[in-house]
Amino acid sequence: MSSRERILGRVRRALADVGPDEDTPIERAYLRQHGERTAEETIGLLAENLADYRAVVHRCSPGDLPATIAGLLAARGARTVIVPPGLEPSWLALADAEQVPDSTESTPHELDRVDSVVTACSVAIAETGTIVLDGGPDQGRRRITLVPDHHVCVVRVPEQVVSSVPQSLERLDPARPLTWISGPSATSDIELDRVEGVHGPRTLEVILVG
Repeated sequence: MSSRERILGRVRRALADVGPDEDTPIERAYLRQHGERTAEETIGLLAENLADYRAVVHRCSPGDLPATIAGLLAARGARTVIVPPGLEPSWLALADAEQVPDSTESTPHELDRVDSVVTACSVAIAETGTIVLDGGPDQGRRRITLVPDHHVCVVRVPEQVVSSVPQSLERLDPARPLTWISGPSATSDIELDRVEGVHGPRTLEVILVG
């Protein structure tokens, strides 16, 4: 018997008492979050876990966001930045870099020549230090956040921050192309040596705005 047959057999046995047209609710008795926190404590935990994953965390007010983004791009020496179609235009109003639109015609080689990408996010999870993108207009297609080496991601706080993964799933549409980001891309598969930038950007900078 193959592994596939064993797994399917267990599923059939578990569903043996459920009729073909019966909609049985699933019990979800697990914790929705670990402990009670204020909004500021939740944001602080997010910042701490993002930094633990080697993301670079910044905090600013909405009015200071354009200057903050411009400063990060300048410090990086970015001459080009790819922009999702629905990104708030004022965010890049002070940036001294050529704005490259997110085009379906862009090849991976063309995207690789872009220095940075700036996006918003769908939700951020404090307990895991994870940012989730869902391909919305202000986030763009998945590949624009995987190919460029520098990703600046804006998180609106407190409204886009939740404590836990279960809370984030309540906000997300499973039919959308979800990208879950916990720090910059890295792997230790090769002789346990950490190598960054293999499956995505080598540098992730997160701006908490609010």
